[in-house]
Amino acid sequence: MKEHKLHIALVDDDEDDRSFFEEAIEEINIATQLFLFENGQEILKFLNLNQPILPKLIFLDLNMPIINGLQCLKEIRSNNHLDIIKVAIYSTSSSSTDIESAFAEGANLYVTKPDSFKKLTEIIHNILRIDWSRSDKELTRDNFIYS
Repeated sequence: MKEHKLHIALVDDDEDDRSFFEEAIEEINIATQLFLFENGQEILKFLNLNQPILPKLIFLDLNMPIINGLQCLKEIRSNNHLDIIKVAIYSTSSSSTDIESAFAEGANLYVTKPDSFKKLTEIIHNILRIDWSRSDKELTRDNFIYS
């Protein structure tokens, strides 16, 4: 019997952050396939190759070189083929301007990067268990920020 995996992606230019995220995914008891990208340009290229399997959820850092997170989010949201993908902004920034911009551009969730591995594992586990089929209908600024 084929195991069903949840396909997710992390886009982050910080190698340590990618490594911690990957380790946290391995700690979680949810079958996943993780795609790692260093910047927005890499993931957009991947998404536009008509991959047979697209990530269901993308964790997207805001501050990256080449194509930053907001530019990447705009590109994803402007492509009807990609509108089924959920996007969680995953950033060190807790700026209200960044949060508002991410909400306005169509992100599904805003997560401030935690300061411990344990908290990171807990956050990822909880986000991967969200019933996204219901959450879109109830998305407001109040529940947009993951806390």
